[in-house]
Amino acid sequence: MFKPKTLALALAMSASLFTMGSQAATQEPSVVIVHGAFADGSDWAKVVPLLQSEGIKVTVVQNPLTSLTDDVAATQRVLNNQEGDVVLVGHSWGGTVISQAGADQKVRSLVYVAAFAPDAGQATKELGKDYPAPSGVSEIVPDKNGFLYLTPKGMADDFAQDLPAEQTSVMLATQGPIRAAAFEDRTSVAAWKTKPSWFVVANEDRMIQPDLQRAFAKKIGARTTELKASHVPQQSRPAEVAKVIIEAVHQTHENR
Repeated sequence: MFKPKTLALALAMSASLFTMGSQAATQEPSVVIVHGAFADGSDWAKVVPLLQSEGIKVTVVQNPLTSLTDDVAATQRVLNNQEGDVVLVGHSWGGTVISQAGADQKVRSLVYVAAFAPDAGQATKELGKDYPAPSGVSEIVPDKNGFLYLTPKGMADDFAQDLPAEQTSVMLATQGPIRAAAFEDRTSVAAWKTKPSWFVVANEDRMIQPDLQRAFAKKIGARTTELKASHVPQQSRPAEVAKVIIEAVHQTHENR
């Protein structure tokens, strides 16, 4: 039989756990963002404060860009730290990452931004084989370590042609090289098959063909927004990208 103090402690702990559980169930989802290749988390510096101004908790994953497994693991560590539901956002290569990592039970919705959306068993490298190669692909060059970089011309003219030169020069200096072999890694699941999705198509993209993006959006049944933007609409059209993510957060919360 419980002693009075022991019983009081047990009841207090139960009440605390109940309160925490209730808060997790009623609070809006947090947002976790997975950046793409040739970039780092700062690629989302314009969108993050727009989400935070709406009271949304945001975390940007810093991908090692060494393999799909490694990037999914980095994303999973961030997901493990979230208290409740998550809207998982991926840009470019990050779309491949969230298609895999999005299978986590905390992830309620997915947002693809000018991104790849592979099916289970697909490698990123093979996704655009039925489309003309975009001009930016020719500006991807390997180094002596098996990693790929964008040339200065590629960054200024193909990756972010709608941004000023002073900004693209910083993006060039801070770009995240990706291990070439990562594009050959195959997903084992396709989270978009069971999670509602949004897709931002960048219709002036020179890294992933806009028609390929439209095909992805149609395939996954995404709510689609098309923007006149380069491969980085989060940089050139941050308010519009933030609006899509906010919509996903609100819709996800309402459907909980």
